[in-house]
Amino acid sequence: MAARGARRGAARAVKKVIEKVNHPPFMKVTIPAGQAAAAPPLGPQLGQRQIQIAQFCKDFNEKTSNIKPGIPLPTSIKVNPDRSYEMSISQPPVTYFLKQAAGAKRGAMKPGQETAGKVSLKHVYEIAVIKSQDPAYENVPLKEVCKKIIGTAHGCGIEIVPLLDEEEYRAFLENRKVELEQQAKELEEIRQAKMLRL
Repeated sequence: MAARGARRGAARAVKKVIEKVNHPPFMKVTIPAGQAAAAPPLGPQLGQRQIQIAQFCKDFNEKTSNIKPGIPLPTSIKVNPDRSYEMSISQPPVTYFLKQAAGAKRGAMKPGQETAGKVSLKHVYEIAVIKSQDPAYENVPLKEVCKKIIGTAHGCGIEIVPLLDEEEYRAFLENRKVELEQQAKELEEIRQAKMLRL
């Protein structure tokens, strides 16, 4: 009797067939400029679509060699049936430009309640000029691009001001640094409290 039960269990296990996941022939991924590598998460994503990983990394790093290393670049990849690919590299995301212009390392934890940085309208215009070169903003008026950038800034907790005073902003950044250190301590205390509960 026991032998029959064992055979049935083995037969059921054999019947379970692993279904192959068919991935779409396109993907969007953000890759740091000049730092494409076969390591996760990029390598497995390319491998699932049967793209030669080493060749892709070499091509991407060559195309982005004139850009400062580490800048995040949204990349669209279209895979052809013969396993070749077409790569389209866009400008860095708006959040990257806003944080650079504001001198902030990260956005606000609570947008609307705290301010992560300040950016002038001139900065918004310059970012809009750069982003208008992207395929997504091809036929979009510059005014609309500026409005989208302002909306993104509010979502990151970055305040838009007509003009920036250098001395006031330097004092703001020093205060912000103290706030960030305090937030980091509070988060660490919360983590430690959770670890003690376990």
